[in-house]
Amino acid sequence: MQTITNQHLTGERALFKSRGLTVETSVFDDGESPLKESRDIQVRDSVFGWKYPLWYCSNVQVSGTAFLEMARAGIWYTRGITITDCTYQAPKGLRKCKDVRLERVQMAHADETLWWNDGIELVDITATGDYFCQGSRNIHARNLQLTGNYGFDGCENVVIESSRLLTKDAFWNCENVVVRDSLIVGEYLAWNARNVRLERCCIQSEQGLCYVEGLTLRDCRLIETDLAFEYCSDVDAEVTTPIVSVKNPLGGRIVAPRIGEVIFDDPEVDRTQTVIIQTERPRCSCLCKVA
Repeated sequence: MQTITNQHLTGERALFKSRGLTVETSVFDDGESPLKESRDIQVRDSVFGWKYPLWYCSNVQVSGTAFLEMARAGIWYTRGITITDCTYQAPKGLRKCKDVRLERVQMAHADETLWWNDGIELVDITATGDYFCQGSRNIHARNLQLTGNYGFDGCENVVIESSRLLTKDAFWNCENVVVRDSLIVGEYLAWNARNVRLERCCIQSEQGLCYVEGLTLRDCRLIETDLAFEYCSDVDAEVTTPIVSVKNPLGGRIVAPRIGEVIFDDPEVDRTQTVIIQTERPRCSCLCKVA
């Protein structure tokens, strides 16, 4: 394997179509697509300072490296890439890729990042930006600290564990989502999604968890969550904290210590299809079927 060390690499396609190459303590600058169409590449302790550094690549390992803000749209159409201990400042990174692993990466401008990928593993990631992970599938995240609206829009087969998500409209239009032991803060959570399961989560959401087909909550806490479960079907929710209000669920089972208000104001909704259990007070006289 060839090794390049301590180089300042400039110009378009500086190392185009490289094979079996290691780059160490070097800078890619002032030139687009330096490693386009390369494979079996290792980059260590280096700096990417310009656009499109790793397009159409395969079998890439990047460690201890900085992607500066001008390294935008940095990694597209690449198969088999691992990025560890890196700072990634550029937006629109990692699109249309397959088999992506990021570990201990800080993503300060993660707007429109990780779109339309298949196979993503995220471990110890801090990311700030809107539309994170849009349209991707087969995602597993652990200790993800995400700040930015519209996270995980349109994703499939998502598992998130031990994370903090501050993201309005998270998990819209998703299918097969599991979130465990995490904090989720954001309005309108998981609308228009299918098969969503939340376990041991703490959730704050205005009018969240509506229009979901197949919703399960286990041992979750809802903080000041109102108008929940509207037009949800197949609800199976066990909540350990009071709920401000529940509105027009289509069917299922909701268990909580108390519910401030149960609202059925749509005459087309059959209230008898939803069992609502309030464990801290006697059976209520509200317009719902109470077990």
